[in-house]
Amino acid sequence: MTDAAVGPPAVRGRRELAYAVLLCLAGAGLAAWAVTRSWSADPTAGGSLGPGRSGRTGADLLPWVSALAYVGLAGGGAVLATGGRLRRLLGVLLAVVGLAVAVGGGVGLGETGVSRLWPALVLAGGLALATGGACTAWRAGRWPAMGARYERRAGSTGPADADRPAVERGTRDAWDALDRGEDPTVS
Repeated sequence: MTDAAVGPPAVRGRRELAYAVLLCLAGAGLAAWAVTRSWSADPTAGGSLGPGRSGRTGADLLPWVSALAYVGLAGGGAVLATGGRLRRLLGVLLAVVGLAVAVGGGVGLGETGVSRLWPALVLAGGLALATGGACTAWRAGRWPAMGARYERRAGSTGPADADRPAVERGTRDAWDALDRGEDPTVS
């Protein structure tokens, strides 16, 4: 496949970024959901109602797995807001968190009396999160950062410049100018 078929580097970078973020979010979301399902059912004496079943979720058995899955969700979203070395470091962190979540799924698979489906989904989600994090750590240098409009300009006290008319700086400044008796459309 030629470079022309794949697209310009900027388009490829945005596409890779989107895939990595989606992989992180989908993996962490799958693990967070699967760990809250009932992994085991313990028979209980029901007294006058007869015997019953008491279920234990993966979060009951391995509470740290759900916490790490939520860290993965937050980190997956944070990949969009970071850039450069911080994004690479976040990718490494997400890869490690994903591997830890996958280990939790593996531990759940080794437990006796546990449904195999939910720990397997936690394992798969952890591996997806780890893959997205590793991809972020490896390829983040080629990905675009957030636009300059989201960054504070040097020397400015806020997002608005004082030398522009109040109406251009924002609605709040225009109303404040009117309260002072000034015409906000004239600088």
